[in-house]
Amino acid sequence: MPDTAAPLQPIRVFLAEDHAITLWGLQRLIESRPGRMTVVGTAPSRDSLLTHTALAQADVLLMDLDLAGADCLDLLPDVQRLSPAQVLVLTASEDPQRLCRAIELGARGVLHKSEAPQQILTAIEGVSSGAAWVSPQLMGQVLGRLTHAPARAAPPQDALQARIASLTARERGIVRVLSQSPSDKLLSVAGRLGMSETTLRNHLTTVYGKLGVRGRLELHVFAAEHGLTAE
Repeated sequence: MPDTAAPLQPIRVFLAEDHAITLWGLQRLIESRPGRMTVVGTAPSRDSLLTHTALAQADVLLMDLDLAGADCLDLLPDVQRLSPAQVLVLTASEDPQRLCRAIELGARGVLHKSEAPQQILTAIEGVSSGAAWVSPQLMGQVLGRLTHAPARAAPPQDALQARIASLTARERGIVRVLSQSPSDKLLSVAGRLGMSETTLRNHLTTVYGKLGVRGRLELHVFAAEHGLTAE
């Protein structure tokens, strides 16, 4: 019997890492999952990342925010214009302001370099399927920062309540289930909701627009702040 859990094609991972030993370890780790993941390219610096032709073919970019002594946080918008890859930041930083900024600039997930190898593989699989990923070690700091950050002015209370009231009962159910499992793969969440992953993604697009949030992590924060996590 074929392994029905295996993807139709391996997850194509691009590694942006300047430490040779760490890069070697990440390559060996990904190669330990033949048929499920493959490394399509590596880059040790800002310039090599932006000019590497394989970046455009990647599904996931596993990226350190510091390459060859240079801060690469500001590269995230450029990377997303050059590649459809989901960005998973792998960092030694514990600065919540910096990590939140990475998420605001489009990173799908943030993972600390102290995480176990299996956790890194799980995170790659998660973000490749569209899930948001923040390691438990960083979740409290990042969510706390997003919750209290004055990045955008809050809408007037009446407008906020109107946004929430515009959700259908089905959409409220989706928000509740997603907010309870912010790191689960969308396919798994869709199964619990009794719908296809495509249908769930379509619902999410509508929900994000109604609530004015920019992804699952912000949806999780919004739901917790406004009582949408309970029945």
